Amino acid sequence: MELLIPIIIFCFATSISPGPNNIMLMTSGVNYGIVKSIPHLLGINIGFPAMVAAIGFGLGSIFIAFPSLYLIIKTLGISYLLYLAWKIARSSMPGTYVVSNQPITFMQAVLFQWVNPKAWVMAIGAIASFTTSEKMVSQILMIVAGYAIVGGMCIATWLCAGAAMKRFLQNEKLLKIFNLMMATLLVMSVIPMALVEINAHA
Repeated sequence: MELLIPIIIFCFATSISPGPNNIMLMTSGVNYGIVKSIPHLLGINIGFPAMVAAIGFGLGSIFIAFPSLYLIIKTLGISYLLYLAWKIARSSMPGTYVVSNQPITFMQAVLFQWVNPKAWVMAIGAIASFTTSEKMVSQILMIVAGYAIVGGMCIATWLCAGAAMKRFLQNEKLLKIFNLMMATLLVMSVIPMALVEINAHA
């Protein structure tokens, strides 16, 4: 239990900071509102803790044994995020964000965690920092619970912030500017991950 407070602080710090999930949730809140974005929110709030549990209980060892697989997933994730940034940048009116004029679904949000570079960094960082061989199971469960509860509140804050901004962005030109800003932030969130991989394989 001595790790509970540090885990809560870690979950808060990593969940509240800007990243692909938060930027996309805020954008969804602006373009679709809270109700239509709830499946997206739940997909993150369930999908990411499930990913942490899977990595913590053994899946991470597969990527250690086969580092090329991790590189492939990371490359796909960066490419997909750049595609999403392009889609957001092209949006100009509510309902034009994301394929088929629909917000991201629950399952899409769950699956997105596995190609989200920041999610991998958060999951591996938490497990490496807060688990020991003696109490690994209970410690992993604490991390999972921390991200489900604390992380859930953090991402909900981003969604609510986006929804609150919606009333001020009814003008097409203002909404276009907002979407361009969010697309730029999404690209900026990807650049550090891409640079790490380029330097590692240079």
